[in-house]
Amino acid sequence: MKKKLIYKIVIDMIMTVLLLFLMARQITGDSAHEWLGAGMLLLWIAHHILNRGWYSHLFKGKYTPMRIFQTVTNFAVLLSMFGLMVSGIILSREVFAFLPISGGIALARPLHVLSAFWGFVLMALHLGQHWNMILGMVRKAAGPVSSKPLRILLHIAAASVAGYGLYAFLKNQFLSYMFLTSSFVFFDFERPVLLFFTEYIAIMGLFIFLAQYTSRGIQRLAGSRKRLVEKKK
Repeated sequence: MKKKLIYKIVIDMIMTVLLLFLMARQITGDSAHEWLGAGMLLLWIAHHILNRGWYSHLFKGKYTPMRIFQTVTNFAVLLSMFGLMVSGIILSREVFAFLPISGGIALARPLHVLSAFWGFVLMALHLGQHWNMILGMVRKAAGPVSSKPLRILLHIAAASVAGYGLYAFLKNQFLSYMFLTSSFVFFDFERPVLLFFTEYIAIMGLFIFLAQYTSRGIQRLAGSRKRLVEKKK
């Protein structure tokens, strides 16, 4: 495996873990939240440097439905991260306190909530769009799953995680934060920390599941159309 690809995978894995902790500000505390956010910003910059070739190919080649899906998701992630970066710097009371920024808190707070919850969902979708590649690397390292019952069990497990993720998504009022019907995030301090992370991992799993199967559906539809065109020739 090439070093550049290893760096990409490691950075993406760390960003995924950081994302979960960043959603737990009430658990980590404001100071840790700021430093974790600064770390995420640095990793995000590194991620884009390593993937800079993607930008150079934006206006090259044909835009298939799958490529459109990925491009729209990527730019939506970029927009949400930009919103988090700007609002986070304005709201900072420690890491970026040295910057001569005054005012803007009334706008920055709802922008931070909006960008955080959209960013969480969009980053999970982005991860799901590349899930087949991740599974391919796992199969290469551990070997393919040859047992049919085990494959069925894995599909059931994935669907179960997605189902629990939908429940947790609704329970944690994601829609109210994503559409700013509420700009203050409710946190149940009586909920065990492990349950919080379990719910958020399941929500991430839900959107990975949706992105993976949407991608498969788009690719199969494109393949069917291609075969139909070839038959008509």
